[in-house]
Parts: sequence; C-alpha cells; structure tokens
Amino acid sequence: MRQAHFKFISTLPAATFLLTSCSGEVSGLGFEEGVSSVNDQSLSLWQGAWISAAVVGVFTLILILWPVFFHRKKDENFPKQTQYNIPVEIAYTVIPFIIVAVLFYFTAQRESRILKISPDNQVSHFIDVVGFQWSWQFKYKDAGDYKSATVTGTPAQPPTLYLPLGENVRFTLTANDVVHGFWIPAFMIQMQNLPGVTNQLEFSATKLGTFPGRCNILCGRNHSQMLFNVKVVTPAEYESYIQSLVAEEKAVIS
Repeated sequence: MRQAHFKFISTLPAATFLLTSCSGEVSGLGFEEGVSSVNDQSLSLWQGAWISAAVVGVFTLILILWPVFFHRKKDENFPKQTQYNIPVEIAYTVIPFIIVAVLFYFTAQRESRILKISPDNQVSHFIDVVGFQWSWQFKYKDAGDYKSATVTGTPAQPPTLYLPLGENVRFTLTANDVVHGFWIPAFMIQMQNLPGVTNQLEFSATKLGTFPGRCNILCGRNHSQMLFNVKVVTPAEYESYIQSLVAEEKAVIS
C-alpha cells in the first residue's frame, strides 16, 4: 500500500506506528488499495484523517497527563493563579482551525475528483440504478439495438451488478419511493438514490472479484434486506453477460 500524501507523517513516528504494519507502510484501516478508481482518491485521505486524529489524541493525552504527574500538590500553599495566557489562548484557537482547514481542503479536492462527470464519449458503459422498497433494479443501457437489459432483485434474491474490469462506467441513481443509499463499501463509494432527483456517479472497478453492496439509508421495515452483489469481470465476460440478458428478455417478450 502506498504512503498517505500528508507530509507530517514522517515527523510523528509515535502516532504513525499505531497505524502502520510491520513493513512500515500505512495501513488501509479496513480498506484495500486498487479495488476501484474511487479508492485511488479516497484511501490516502482516509489514512490521513486517522493519522491526524491519532496525532491530536496523543497530544491531548500528553496535555492531560502532564499536570497530573508534574504539577501535583506539593505543599499546603495556595498555587499561583493566572488570569489569562494570551499565547496559549491564541494557540488553542489557531491550531484547531488549521487542522480543520487542511482536512477540509483535501476533502473538497478529492470529492471534486470523485464526483467529476466525463463527456459521454469518454464513458464506456451506462447503468441506471433504481432503489425501491426493498431491493434494486439495474438497467444496462449499452445493450445494443435492444436499448437496455434489466435485472430486478428481491429481498429474498438480491441482484448482482456486473462491472467490466478497468472500464469507465456512469451510474444514474434514482428511487421510486423513499430515499435509499447505493453503497459499495469495498469501493469506498456511496451516493443517495432520491425520489424525483437524478444523481450521477462515475468510476471504474480495477480488481476482479465479487463485492457486497447494500443500502445505507434507513428506508423502512426491510431496510436490512436491501442487499446486492457487485461482480467485476473481464470486458469479454461482461459483454457476454449483457447479451445473455438481452436474449432472456427477447425470449420473454416473444
């Protein structure tokens, strides 16, 4: 795994050690590198946020323990009283502001990259994702002259979303009843499906395999059953799958 893109890591070995493996590389902290194009943007931000939190936590702990051990009551004399300390007050006002500002900058930067929508001619595939109580419908819009191929799941039989390895896919997200959340944890991506609103999301899957997906917005009684799977296959396997869906739909219509 690559190092996080934050310069202060090397100067804070104590905090960094808590978040690194034996090889000295920064841990993914629950996420794997190289699974999707979103991970490429999000992972270092995720790591940096945790390292920042660890640094602040360690520093705060030191400030708490310092007076406990080094300023204990030594006699019965009343301790010297200090009304104010301007440098300290400026420091504990400015430092948190700087921390928040830096995190905000990197978050806004990565978010703009993740949410960027490319021109249509740079997108390989288009998929509509419809959330409903309580499952998912995937409409593959690149099914040739047949316009689209559709897969609709149920709580008892969660659907599988097929994605081609390494190819850019644009998702159009909607809902036909209440708010749902299209969430693929391993890809570090989530976006809401809103009734009457169209959201768009674009990314590519970069690792073969099957990954769980779910709704992460409390959407009703059977919210916990709004599951689906994401299966990343080779482009040839993806095309074969789309054609099989088209053949099945043609057979039903005929």
